[in-house]
Parts: sequence; C-alpha cells; structure tokens
Amino acid sequence: MSHNQLDKKSEAWSALFSEPMSELVKRYTASVFFDKRLWDADITGSLAHAEMLSAQKIISADDLAAIQKGMAQIRAEIEGGSFEWKLDLEDVHLNIEARLTQLVGDAGKRLHTGRSRNDQVATDVRLWLRGEIDLISNLLNDLQKALLTVAEQNVDVILPGFTHLQVAQPVSFGHHMLAYVEMFARDAERMTDVRKRVNRLPLGSAALAGTSYPLDRERVAKTLGMEGVCQNSLDAVSDRDFAIEFTAAASLVMVHISRFSEELILWMSQNFGFIRIADRFTTGSSIMPQKKNPDVPELARGKTGRVVGHLMGLITLMKGQPLAYNKDNQEDKEPLFDTVDTLKDTLRIFTEMVGGQRNPATGRLEGGITVNAPAMEQAALKGYATATDLADYLVKKGLPFRDAHETVAHAVKAAVSHNCDLSELPLAVLQGFHPQIEKDVYDVLSLRGSLNARATLGGTAPAQVKLQIARHKARLA
Repeated sequence: MSHNQLDKKSEAWSALFSEPMSELVKRYTASVFFDKRLWDADITGSLAHAEMLSAQKIISADDLAAIQKGMAQIRAEIEGGSFEWKLDLEDVHLNIEARLTQLVGDAGKRLHTGRSRNDQVATDVRLWLRGEIDLISNLLNDLQKALLTVAEQNVDVILPGFTHLQVAQPVSFGHHMLAYVEMFARDAERMTDVRKRVNRLPLGSAALAGTSYPLDRERVAKTLGMEGVCQNSLDAVSDRDFAIEFTAAASLVMVHISRFSEELILWMSQNFGFIRIADRFTTGSSIMPQKKNPDVPELARGKTGRVVGHLMGLITLMKGQPLAYNKDNQEDKEPLFDTVDTLKDTLRIFTEMVGGQRNPATGRLEGGITVNAPAMEQAALKGYATATDLADYLVKKGLPFRDAHETVAHAVKAAVSHNCDLSELPLAVLQGFHPQIEKDVYDVLSLRGSLNARATLGGTAPAQVKLQIARHKARLA
C-alpha cells in the first residue's frame, strides 16, 4: 500500500467492497467537521500508545521516533491552520493517520497496531472532556467568588424573602446570594466526581474483544494521567455513561443559572426595581425607547432547555444499543460539544455580569449587580414579613405555636384593614389580641430585629452570613 492510499477513506477497508461509497452516504456518515476539535486529544493518545508499543517491542524505536516527529509536524500544521481536513477521510482519526503516513511512511501505518477506532475515539473524547471539566470547574469557582463579592457588600441589606412568590420573611440580600453559592458549590463537587469516571482508559480494548498483542494498558493510562483502565473491553468501547453523566451535571448547573436568571429578570423589572445590571448585558427595544431588556438572563434561561435537551438526546441515543460499538455513537459528540460550549460561555458571562469587570488602571471591579436597598426594604414592609416573629414572640410568652399562629392572623387582618404594617399598630391594639404583648414587641416586629433573630447555623442573621462568607472564601482560596 502506497503512502497516500489512506487519502481515500474507503481504502482503509476497500478490499472487501465492490463499489465506492456514494457521495450522499459519505456526507451523511462523516464526522470530521465537528470531531476535528478532538485533534489534540487524538495526537496525545496516539503518542502514548506509540510509546507503549515501542516499550513492549511491538514497534521499533525508529518507528517511535518517526511517529513522534510526524505528530509534531501535524500538531504545528493544525495550530498554524495549514492542515487540510478531508471529508473523504471521514473523521479526525483517519485524517491524522493519513497525514502521518504521508510524512513518515510505514511507521505511520504501524501506529494503529493493537487498537481500533472504537477504543481510540472513546479515549479521545474522555481526554478532551477531562480538560473541559477542569476549565468548567475553574469557571464555577469564579462565579462563586463573584457572588461572594456581592454577598459581602450586601450583608445588611434587607430583601423580602418569598415563598409562592409572596412576601414571607425578611432575609439578608447577602444570604440570598449565598444560596446560589451553595448551588454552584454542589455543581463543582459533581464535576469533580464526574471527572473520576471520565478519566479512565478504554485504549487497548481494540474493536470490542481486546487484542492479541502484549499491550501494557496501565502504562498508557499512567502516561496520560488517567486514574485507571476500563476493565471490560466490550463496555470500554460502547460506554457513554461518562458523557451522559457530565451532561446531567451540566444540566443542573444550567438549571441553577436559570433560577438565578428568573430572579434577576424579576428584580430588574419596574414592578420590583431591586437591582440594575450593567448596560452591556442588556438591549433596547426597536419600538419602545424607554426599555432596557435583560437579554442575557433571558437567553441563559432559554439555553437551559438546550442543554437539558442534549441530556435527553444522549440518554435516548444509548437506550436501545446492544453491545458493543455502534455507529449511533457518532451522534454523541455534537450534543456533548455544544453542552460544553454553552456552559462555558454562560458561566463566563454570568461571572462578569454579577461581579463586574476589573479596571486595569484602578484594579477595582466595575459594573456588576447594583443593589437598590431602599426598594428592597420597602417591599419587605408591604407583606407583613415579621408576622412569624410575632408568633414566635407569643410562644416565648407561653402560648402554644398554633394558638399564637391564630392570634397573629387576627393581628394581620387588623393591619390590613388599617392599611399599615404590624409594627405600626398601636400597642393597645396589639394587646387586644393578647394581654402579654408588651412594648418590647416592636423590637421583634422591625425588619432588622427579625433579621438579627435568625442566628442559627445557616440562618439569615448578618452575623451568620458573615461566618458563611468567611467559610466559602477559605474554601475557594
């Protein structure tokens, strides 16, 4: 076989076939124009495989040297933009192999000894995804730090806490931001856990049954920094659980982004007026000149459906496949690639939108979320947010909680009829609901008093919020 025979994709297996593949089928089955992003992983995995083949005396030291030299040139060509990706060669693997054979001859043909494209692609995707998980983990940490900055600046700002989207109890705005820090911290933990199962080596499983060559798979795993070797050759080439698991973790990140987006959108509306975000994250209206639309949070909310859709697609892709490898698995890459791209872009833009951008001249963060503290506090006063505090006050006076609950309901009803807050009802009126109510009740009925009272671990009292901020800062340092 001449050096350029692999330039024709079908010639990798042409002896069995009596006619060439049709152009329509060629386009339909080709993956090179989306899987070429795996090139670095493909070269890295191939070099580790070649080094092992040489160490095991399966190929010569001269062949290894030639492969290393050829791969170095291919890497330079791809990085420089001069590498020619050919549709006829179907995928990233055959494109690189064909070019290697052009450059170094028979040594390039020997590289594929003891492996198949089945275990090769599984290895490439794992290597690539491992690196992307590391980037995503860093981005999750960046977003948590941005949220911590906002939390630290707003520990004493009172926000109406909602249940059923109705005012429930006053909370610290900093405390509210820390709720999202907790969510993204769990996301980061999940990414770390997923990485362990991604970082296992299928290479050496060959097509499905292993190989008769004396491979040292553990050596390749160690060279590639992988945590273990896939122990069953059938499972190794056909498993895509790692891609599904990653996409599930990514979907949860996007769900958290979407919940945060929904709150930002509400808080930015004129009906709330709680926050502003920098103009560069908003757009105007083509017809209404007064509008500033929260396009970034809205689009992120929409892109959540895109990522969750990819998860459903991958699960459906795998549900009917018998062992071992099937061509269906070519369809794993585009949803996986798009999930990674969407998640990285979303995390980057949210980190800047929340925390602002550092001014190179001053070193200070500028932009980010701007809080309208008076509007938040006024909103908290509208919903009788300290009603539970009055009930707790009565319990401490000896009333059973259910009786206290009923008593406070009557007090709220009176406040509604007088169009005032509970804290604005005269003491005599309050004592009419229970004689043990004294003037110290007004400390309890104030928003600030309610906030400070919730000082249990994980509570919204500013002292507790500061402790949590310190804990998260130490964790993320």
